[in-house]
Amino acid sequence: MTLQDLEYIIAVDQHRHFARAAESCHVTQPTLSMQLRKLEEELGVLIFDRSSKPVVPTDIGKRIIQQAGRVLQEARFLKDMAMDARVNLSGDLKIGIIPTLAPFLLPAFLKVVAKELPYLKLRVSELVTEEIVKRMQNGDLDMGILVTPVPEVAMRVVPLFYEEFFVYSSHDFDKEFILPEEIDPTELWLLEEGHCFRSQILNLCELRRKISPRFEYEAGSIETLKRLVDQNQGVTILPELAVKDFSTEEKRRLKKFQPPAPVREVSLVTLPHYARERLIDSLAQLIRQDHALHATHEAGTIVPIT
Repeated sequence: MTLQDLEYIIAVDQHRHFARAAESCHVTQPTLSMQLRKLEEELGVLIFDRSSKPVVPTDIGKRIIQQAGRVLQEARFLKDMAMDARVNLSGDLKIGIIPTLAPFLLPAFLKVVAKELPYLKLRVSELVTEEIVKRMQNGDLDMGILVTPVPEVAMRVVPLFYEEFFVYSSHDFDKEFILPEEIDPTELWLLEEGHCFRSQILNLCELRRKISPRFEYEAGSIETLKRLVDQNQGVTILPELAVKDFSTEEKRRLKKFQPPAPVREVSLVTLPHYARERLIDSLAQLIRQDHALHATHEAGTIVPIT
C-alpha cells in the first residue's frame, strides 16, 4: 500500500468514473485500475462496486476512503513541516478568499507577497465562506482569508484587522452619524444569499423582523451594490476597503455609523493542525502592515458584528 494508491481511491470516489479519475491523476486507466485491484487484494475487501454506473464505494469502501483522506492529509502536514523549517518560505500555497474582500485586498496583497516572499507560489480562489471551509477540510485549500467567527467550525483563526462599515446612500443626511434603525429596509440593497456580509448587515439593521422591500434584487458583488445606489436611489452598506479609493463625489454619499462603529473581523484561517507556522505568521504580518496604512477607524470605538 502506498500514498499513491490512496490518492487513486480518493480520485475515483470524487469522479465516480475510472477514466476521469485516471486523467486527474495523470496516469492511464489500466494503470489506475490495476493498482486499485492490488490494493483491494491486499486488504481483502472490495472498495468500489464496479457494477454500478456511476461507480460507487461499498460500505467498507466508504470507511477506507475516509481514512485514506486522513492519511494523505497527515502526509501533507509532514511535507509542510519540513518546508516550514527551510530558510526560504517557498513552495505552493492555495488560498481561498471571500468575494467581498478579494477585489480590494488582493491587488496590494499579491504585490507585497511577490516582493517579500519571492519563492512562494500562490494559487488564489475567490469563494464564499462555506466553500472555503469545505475545500480546506478536503485538502484542496491550505488557508482562507475571510470574516470570523465561523460558527460550528473548528479551525485556527489569526485575526488580521477590523473593517468598519459605512452607509452609502443617495439621500442627504443632515447629521454626522447614522443609527442602524434609521435605515429604511425597503430601500436597502443586499448581497445575495451565501455571502457572510449579507448576514452581518441583516443582523446590524435587524432586518429579519422588518417588512420586505417592495422590489427585491440581491446583488452578487459590492460594486453592484454601489452602482444600484448611484443609478437607482436607495441605500446600501459598504465595508471599509471598498470605499478607500472613492472619488470626492462618491465620498459625499458616505456616512459613518454612530460610534462605537460596527465592524467585521477579517482573519487568516487554517485547519487546527496546519504545520506551516512561519508562513502563517509572515502572511498575517504583511496583510496587517498594508491595512494599517489605510485604516479609517479609531482603536477602541468598534463593535464586531457577527
